[in-house]
Amino acid sequence: MSSTLRFQVVGEAFKKRPIEVPNREDRPSEFFAKYVFNRQKMFKYLPANVYERMLDVMENGVQLDLHTADAVAAGMKRWAMELGVTHCTHWFQPLTEGTAEKHDGFVEHDGKGGMIEEFTGKALVQQEPDASSFPSGGIRSTFEARGYSAWDPASPVFVVGDTLMIPTVFISYTGEALDYKAPLKKSLKAVDKAATAVAQYFYDDVTKVVSNLGWEQEYFLVDEDLYAARPDLLMTGRTLMGHDSAKNQQMDDHYFGSIPRRVAAFMKDLEIQALELGIPCKTRHNEVAPNQFELAPIFEETNLAVDHNMLLMSLMRDVARKHGFRCLLHEKPFAGINGSGKHCNWSLSTNTGVLLHGPGKTPMDNLRFITFIVETLMAVYRHNGLLKGSIISATNAHRLGAHEAPPAIISSFLGKQLTDLLSALEESDDNQLFNLKGKKALSLDIPQIPELLLDNTDRNRTSPFAFTGNRFEFRAVGSQANCAAAMIVLNTAVAEALTNFKERVEKRISEYADNSEYSEAKGHSPKYHAIVSVLREDIKACKPIHFEGNGYSDEWKEEAARRGLDVEQSAPKMFMQYMAPSSIEMFEKMAVLNEGELKARTEIKLETYTKKIQIEARIFGDLCLNHIIPVATRYQSQLIDNVHKVSDIFSSEEAHQLNHNNLKLIKQISEHSTFITENVERLTDARRVANRIEDIEEKAIAYHDTVAPLLEEIRYHVDKLELIVDDELWPLPKYREMLFIR
Repeated sequence: MSSTLRFQVVGEAFKKRPIEVPNREDRPSEFFAKYVFNRQKMFKYLPANVYERMLDVMENGVQLDLHTADAVAAGMKRWAMELGVTHCTHWFQPLTEGTAEKHDGFVEHDGKGGMIEEFTGKALVQQEPDASSFPSGGIRSTFEARGYSAWDPASPVFVVGDTLMIPTVFISYTGEALDYKAPLKKSLKAVDKAATAVAQYFYDDVTKVVSNLGWEQEYFLVDEDLYAARPDLLMTGRTLMGHDSAKNQQMDDHYFGSIPRRVAAFMKDLEIQALELGIPCKTRHNEVAPNQFELAPIFEETNLAVDHNMLLMSLMRDVARKHGFRCLLHEKPFAGINGSGKHCNWSLSTNTGVLLHGPGKTPMDNLRFITFIVETLMAVYRHNGLLKGSIISATNAHRLGAHEAPPAIISSFLGKQLTDLLSALEESDDNQLFNLKGKKALSLDIPQIPELLLDNTDRNRTSPFAFTGNRFEFRAVGSQANCAAAMIVLNTAVAEALTNFKERVEKRISEYADNSEYSEAKGHSPKYHAIVSVLREDIKACKPIHFEGNGYSDEWKEEAARRGLDVEQSAPKMFMQYMAPSSIEMFEKMAVLNEGELKARTEIKLETYTKKIQIEARIFGDLCLNHIIPVATRYQSQLIDNVHKVSDIFSSEEAHQLNHNNLKLIKQISEHSTFITENVERLTDARRVANRIEDIEEKAIAYHDTVAPLLEEIRYHVDKLELIVDDELWPLPKYREMLFIR
């Protein structure tokens, strides 16, 4: 890009744009789920017996028969066509971090030379998209094209534009999962089974346990014209070069600040469209960094929450362009300021209440609360490396460990009261009952301000997995990630921990049954004693995962290593946690993923990592050699020409004094330019060497160890040139121009 064009682009971006504020006067409750075939629409468009059958399918997992599917498809088509729909698609989540769809029209021959609109149960339930070009990790060869998508009735069908979108799983011809949804649903089934069995120790009427998820989506907005003028943003999602703006977030004035009018218009438009698609948007605000914002919905069942998050990310990109923005979901689009995450608030609830909800009124109710807290901690402790592997990526690696994100070590913060309680239970005797306090009131002693109810835990912003009152907040998930990856691991690990807990409790109940010391006559049942004794063991076992301090400190890194926690910093090596014997055993025992599927997913993660670093290296080299160096050389030539002209006019002594600064700049430009040129060549050579490595793990490690570090080394010198070269010559929009929406 020429410098002239840069100033034109920046000037256009800074002009006052017309603000298109969506005009919608009706209340959100009146248009919520307008484009969703939810239960209300089913009741209206389906025969009564078909509606009842669908409720059984959705709530109890009963298999959908083709006759019912035909009836559902007929009602669904009638509803969709009233909205102007002409096509349908199976909407699925392949292992690409995005979504996929193939549209088919509602058209068939009528046998008389014409056509009719038709949509059958078979088309609703199953489709056969080409699977050859989706990542499979070696599960299938390129020439083996067949793959199947199958409707997930638990996630409602919805309409986007003229297309009926049908959420589906995606599997290979031989049955292996090629997506995120299939194993996610299996993990939810596993945690339902295991948690229900344990919950029945405390409540006889529990018949089902549901995993809930409330995600918090962070993102950046940047003017579309400026985005288009940055090839690195366009190709990689982040700025590979760019010096800090003199003012960024150091004044803390953006966080929760007044939302810019253009952004508020975008947010309103986005929320209206999201609500129409059944996404229950609730919270919006400015985040810490300039141009950074957050949107969060009310929590939902995890499978539906994941679908809604994937749909929302697509919607955000589309709506942003309508308002002259580009939505950046990369975890670290700008160096030197906060990156973006997707905090995942996870909990378990039964058909009668929330299992992780605070303490109750009886010892057994308190014991329920402690049981599910401790077994979740056991899951995180046993598989802390795998949990880290589930959220790490080439992009999220830039964010983790920085001072605005959780460290790349998984630990859990519980708060003082809960920590003290676990310690007390561990050290108590068998006849000691324990009670918990719920929320306490805080009087501020300020007129007209009511008492505040405080949770029994504070928050630790450095904790990757913190307990926050009635849920755990998994804060390490990346902003552009499919949060299903983390939820698959977390729910499966919790299912395993609860299964193991129940097996040991049952064995101990049997041992205590004939022991008079544990008889009912003493006031405590064998079941109570068995649960407490197993909990004591687990409280002691999972202690290494508890950490209440500063997760950013160097002391914690050393302490975590001593505790046996995973402290690996290399993303490719973190991916290999999927192939650890404990991971394979867990996934297979819980019937979520088999060893072949795990191997395939690991290979895909390694390949994706390699390709992303490869693309960054290529575009970076191009920018350096074809944009930065020519501009630096041109400015250097101007300085040299000025030096010669000064020497021609003034005496040598005067010229030497006048040329001092220019000579210094000429030397600095030469040093930085030489380093950049020589090391871009090194970068290319390192990439060529890595590309010749056949083993996919070794290749990814080579890219991590030899290619990625060079990007940062060279960037330092590019950013120094940005401070030296005449602003009128610099070819790329600068941070100060991109980071402040006007």
